[in-house]
Amino acid sequence: MPVLRTEDLSIRFGGLAALSGVNFEVRRDEIRAIIGPNGAGKSTFFNCLTGVLRPTSGRILFNGEDITGLSSDRISQKGIARSYQITNILPNATTLENVRIAAQSRRHGWSMLTHYSAYRDIIAKADAVLGLVSLRDKADELAANLSHGEQRNLEIGIALATEPQLLCLDEPTAGMSSAETHDTMQLVRRIARNLTILIVEHDMQVVMELAHRITVLHYGEVLAEGTPAEIQQNPKVLEVYLKT
Repeated sequence: MPVLRTEDLSIRFGGLAALSGVNFEVRRDEIRAIIGPNGAGKSTFFNCLTGVLRPTSGRILFNGEDITGLSSDRISQKGIARSYQITNILPNATTLENVRIAAQSRRHGWSMLTHYSAYRDIIAKADAVLGLVSLRDKADELAANLSHGEQRNLEIGIALATEPQLLCLDEPTAGMSSAETHDTMQLVRRIARNLTILIVEHDMQVVMELAHRITVLHYGEVLAEGTPAEIQQNPKVLEVYLKT
């Protein structure tokens, strides 16, 4: 069974079809890239998967369960996490607090009577996540003081702290230096060992090196799907997107 499948997924904004009959599936432990020109429907597709937008028609199945139209928090509880194009962190909280809050939301919820330090599993989880995203030495630093690349990786850490089965990464290397991009690619490879990852990314070198398979969207429809080598040689993709 695929971990995620969409069936004829469509969404309209007035007379505009942002997604039209998208049939898509991704297997467990796969890194799948979604590419396409601006306006192809990539962010809209992510927004439907994560409950930000409700599709006009079609279905979204996660581990065989219909999650179509569920709210963002319900979908998060099911095991889907997401990073955003614009960094979504708490700038005036420490790096550790950002990750700890996400971990606590998954495991214990909130209590006015219990201090978070009483939850040893939360502290251990947050520390492990910071180690995974190479930010353990910045645990007590305010998130606002981190570099851009560190903030993007902290956001991935926040997502990981919710213990997802599927992680959706929206432009994870946007605005990064070449060194930061390399480090983030290494991070994605590390976390992908026990995780299914969907990635929207404009940097074709990142896509071609990371993805097991690539889905190409064009005007809200699936134009092509295949391995990086197949996509690089697909005439339709070359014509409308890669322009080579």
